[in-house]
Amino acid sequence: MHTTLIQPADLAPKLADSRWVVVDCRFDLANPAWGEEQYVAGHIPGARYAHLDRDLSGAKTGTNGRHPLPTVDQMSATFGALGIGPHTQVVAYDADSGMYAARLWWMLRFLGHDVVAVLDGGFARWVAEGGAVQPGRVTATPSVFAPAPRAEWHLTVDQVAAATQGLLVDARSPERFRGINETLDPVGGHIPGARNYWFQHNLAEDKTFKPAADLRAQWDTVLQGQDPTNVVMYCGSGVTACHNLLAMEVAGLPGSRIFPGSWSEWSADPTRPVET
Repeated sequence: MHTTLIQPADLAPKLADSRWVVVDCRFDLANPAWGEEQYVAGHIPGARYAHLDRDLSGAKTGTNGRHPLPTVDQMSATFGALGIGPHTQVVAYDADSGMYAARLWWMLRFLGHDVVAVLDGGFARWVAEGGAVQPGRVTATPSVFAPAPRAEWHLTVDQVAAATQGLLVDARSPERFRGINETLDPVGGHIPGARNYWFQHNLAEDKTFKPAADLRAQWDTVLQGQDPTNVVMYCGSGVTACHNLLAMEVAGLPGSRIFPGSWSEWSADPTRPVET
């Protein structure tokens, strides 16, 4: 059972196993069609594609963020269509870093499906290590996905605004955290009191996750004694915050929660305070 990361060598022998489902999550915020085009050109054999905007996000209202969390029914329908059943081992991957695959990883766990892992190093590492590649599309055999939501795993914007204790951690780059060169959201800055931990710090130079001990040391510096269960992750739109949650699981620091609407939802209301 794989619940955090999986290596290419461990995935390769399982591609023909019907109890395993591989999901390609490649995406580019600047070009939303790119990931699916790359998938059609070549993907891990048997992999299905999940589009960040279409499959892993809900409807936008203009005030609920750039990648709002879908409803439980919507997520369940998507996962069932991908062929994910109650005992399916899911493996998610993206181009390399896991920043989009981690979104699927968290969403499945949020609905009670813990048997899901991110391919460490993504498609780039798979190809570099000689993994097979298949072009075209894969039609999945639908399954029945039975959700068991863990509602306490995420906070609404009002809950974040009302919180007086705990620690907020912002996964965006230091520049965006400070309000410099903000290009994705109309307002620059961060939620008052938040600390910054750029999700890229979880990765080695080859875009694989750092060893658990190294991640633990880095996160201990951020937490400064704070219990992980009192920590809430956010980012720009609720995507890379999941990467930090995954890193903390790898580090042996489970229990943190997420603010899915993140900065894009927080900053949509001009009455909410902003720090730069």
